[in-house]
Amino acid sequence: MTQIKMEKRLFGTNGVRGVVGKDMTPALALSIGMALGSMRKGKIAVGMDTRTSGPALAGAVKAGLLATGCDVVDCGILPTPALQYLVKHHFDGGAVITASHNPPEYNGVKIIEADGTEMGDAETIALEERIFSQKFDAADWQGVGREVAAPAMVDEYVDSIVAAFPPGTGNGMTVIVDPGCGAAAMTTPRILTRLGCRVMSINAQIDGTFPGRLPEPSVEGLKGLTGLVLSSGAAFGVAHDGDADRAVFIDDKGRYIEENQEFGLIEQYVCSSRKGAVVTPVSSSRLIEAIAEKYGCHVVYTPVGSIYVARTMIGLLEKGEAVSFGGEGNGGLIYPDHQFCRDGGMTAAMMVAILSRTGEPLSTLVDRLPAFHMIKDKVGVADPAALLVQMKQAFSSDRLDLTDGVRINRGGTWALIRPSGTEPLVRVMVESERKEDADALYQDIMRRIKS
Repeated sequence: MTQIKMEKRLFGTNGVRGVVGKDMTPALALSIGMALGSMRKGKIAVGMDTRTSGPALAGAVKAGLLATGCDVVDCGILPTPALQYLVKHHFDGGAVITASHNPPEYNGVKIIEADGTEMGDAETIALEERIFSQKFDAADWQGVGREVAAPAMVDEYVDSIVAAFPPGTGNGMTVIVDPGCGAAAMTTPRILTRLGCRVMSINAQIDGTFPGRLPEPSVEGLKGLTGLVLSSGAAFGVAHDGDADRAVFIDDKGRYIEENQEFGLIEQYVCSSRKGAVVTPVSSSRLIEAIAEKYGCHVVYTPVGSIYVARTMIGLLEKGEAVSFGGEGNGGLIYPDHQFCRDGGMTAAMMVAILSRTGEPLSTLVDRLPAFHMIKDKVGVADPAALLVQMKQAFSSDRLDLTDGVRINRGGTWALIRPSGTEPLVRVMVESERKEDADALYQDIMRRIKS
């Protein structure tokens, strides 16, 4: 069961985002809150990451929810997957004020359904229609909702991850955590400490100006983490984006682990004991296929976006099909036994479990993975949709997959040409086991785009 991607006007792949005071305003946040409250009556949880604009926007969303008669529970600063876990177990819906990996001047809103997943396309489009038409179900003075604060509820999320592993899983292991001054500062050091690890941290203070590095964990931004891993002799370093739904790793040799390799390594661990579908977007490396086949699993592809992965996993399970694992090749991995959303805290704990079970360094495990050569690029174009039509025609002799953008399959080499959801550009990815094959298809694509 593959999810079909539908076009939205306001919300992108993961919520609505924009520059605060320009695109993302309290007025818009109020409308989002009133629209959500009109569609999802009951008790709604609200949380946020550490951005300086968070309290203002959270206040506006809560005002909209209260005005439509919803009761609001303010969970304070916490990772997006933590709020999703709490919503799944206690609430009728939720809203997270976050711009995830975007720079500090951005903020946004993610809407969470009662099952803990992000709101799907059809319901999001209905919510957008209410915002654009200002069609809200405002309550009278006797029907407005009530608000309570519950910042300690995040402990339940921490407890749930710790309980998924045997006591002492991380005993004797040194791990460096870099939350990037984001929401993971509230959770990941606690999770790994309770697993038995000796935890050191960098950029672990709550600071919405993100003074240590930008919210997007990058090779350049993680130089401080890399240095601390090498100087301390740590087993690995783990870094999160602003709302901690993703995790990326630095190995014991100070190398940044490419996110598809991270996916493959954890997939290997999961699929060795749990058979079924591995669900991932068309943008993921063929490494995911190679590992799935090795362990008797199979890959189901979706459009790009964690919501499509999560909903496809749920759909397969509802049909009685086995699902082992899922996620994206950006450090956002989904564990069906835990919850159906990307979870950076669980991924950090899972890496501890893998090293504990194998007794081998992370660098050794990564070096054993099958090697693939991937090229990533982006090209500014005036009309991405028109370009996709041209690319379909230009590569019609190849086997094409139109799940999201145009994926070209040519023997053991593939490429994806996909429009950005937020900018006038297309992203180009090319991968092959042979570098020369990847280079050849990449050059062919770029020549046709430029012509």
